[in-house]
Amino acid sequence: MIVTPLRLEHIGEVQRLMELGGPYLHARTLSDYWLYATLFSSTCPLAIDDGTVIGAVMAFRSQDDPADVYVQDVIAHPRHRRRGITRSLLQSVRSQAQAWGCRRLYLTSEPDNEAAHAAWASLGFVNVAGDHQINGVSVVTDFKGPGRSRAVYELRLS
Repeated sequence: MIVTPLRLEHIGEVQRLMELGGPYLHARTLSDYWLYATLFSSTCPLAIDDGTVIGAVMAFRSQDDPADVYVQDVIAHPRHRRRGITRSLLQSVRSQAQAWGCRRLYLTSEPDNEAAHAAWASLGFVNVAGDHQINGVSVVTDFKGPGRSRAVYELRLS
């Protein structure tokens, strides 16, 4: 497996991979992936094995707070899970963030996504205190807009 930045020639394959992420992850448009490949490739790594994209992370450095990198989408192909793909991809994002002097990576998850909560904790992310809890997970009401409450996780960088 190699980890490499998102490139234009991979956007169709990335979109198809993201379509496997339901119900919590939804593919974005080809135009979105073009934008990510063109402007944010250094924090949008892919895992490629035998010429096939088997994992992807879409993450972006904040323009309003350049010390933050927001991790938007994370996926490993269902047939390739539990092989360290997500860990390797997030390490790539983390390395870039540290090279920039960023202080944290952060991401959100739906409150009922138990698999994601376990994954983030195992990768060193901490559930940020919110305003209420759902099944033991701290949640921020309306974090992503009205009716879009989310569990927020962060990984502090040294």
